[in-house]
Amino acid sequence: MKIYIITDVEGVAGVTNWRQFGRPEFIHYGLCQELTTLEINAACEGFFAAGAKEVVVDDAHGRGGINLKLLDPRVQYVRGIPPGHMHTRMMDGSYDALAFVGQHPKAGTEHAHIAHTMDWGVVDASINGVSVGEFGMRALCASEMGVRTIFLSGDRAACQEARELYPGIETAEVKRGLMPGTGDEVGPEAYSARNEAAVHLHPQRAREVIRRSAEAAVRRMAAESFGIVRLPAPYTYVCRYRATGERPAREERKTHPTSVIELLKKA
Repeated sequence: MKIYIITDVEGVAGVTNWRQFGRPEFIHYGLCQELTTLEINAACEGFFAAGAKEVVVDDAHGRGGINLKLLDPRVQYVRGIPPGHMHTRMMDGSYDALAFVGQHPKAGTEHAHIAHTMDWGVVDASINGVSVGEFGMRALCASEMGVRTIFLSGDRAACQEARELYPGIETAEVKRGLMPGTGDEVGPEAYSARNEAAVHLHPQRAREVIRRSAEAAVRRMAAESFGIVRLPAPYTYVCRYRATGERPAREERKTHPTSVIELLKKA
């Protein structure tokens, strides 16, 4: 079995905010990479224990979120993508399964921790009227390739988002956001700091939950049918953006007659 893991940092236990953890120049960026890498390793332990033969880890955080010295030596590491492949990444139909580690919820989610979609300026994105974040876009691309989406770890809201779009997916909740409301009314800068309140599992406990759930995801694949969701064509992508000091709120719309993958290459 061959598994592709898309990783991020905002859904990791102990990563408490963006302004201290999210970029190399921030004070806790090294800790962010360490915590993220150890959660990835926990997922890999579960996947290998359940029979996975090959695991590819895609470091999908903008500035890089993995400490390579700590990364499980059994995996292959991907960093960087060709232009136009933000959501397909380097994944293709040769993989049996797609998994997400450290995933954050989509923009506008209530009681979510560090929620956003691609950047702080997006209010909402949708495909054929179905609201999707980064998880949804990438999972739908995987489905088009015939690759099953089987696992996600992150905060409670991200896990709920995954289960609503992909019934049956195995999830591992490592924290829960506390902020009510969507935040649609604020600008990008205010939104980036809005959803910092959360209750976290201890990182060691979070890794135990992830390992157990990752192993269960692979074992369930053999007996259960889950992980493929296809929306009916044609496809319409709509993205609504927040107002900034330079420009008013706006909406972008793109269409493709047959392919979510080709649609999102233009997004």
